[in-house]
Amino acid sequence: MVNPSDESPSFEEALAELERIVHDLEEGSIGLEESLARYEQGVALLKRCYTQLRDAEQRILLLTGVDEEGQPLLQPFQPAATSESIRGEPRKGRKKPDEPRGSTY
Repeated sequence: MVNPSDESPSFEEALAELERIVHDLEEGSIGLEESLARYEQGVALLKRCYTQLRDAEQRILLLTGVDEEGQPLLQPFQPAATSESIRGEPRKGRKKPDEPRGSTY
């Protein structure tokens, strides 16, 4: 369990504690009140993990090339823009070959 005096556990510690909570809840051997308390603790840990992941994404710099002096050119990581470029343009509804575009049923 995460040390209560440690206000900010590492990502790995929070994730390990979250896994223990899930295991305890799935096992079903604890009472209702303790289950609710553990669930609330798990939600808080999950939020902390998501925050730490989001913060880590914001700290990532992408190498975009080098300047004339050979120094790296960096730009901030844009997760939404990157995921769209990997998938391509947003998908549009498919039409059947003999169906005019914009037709609905």
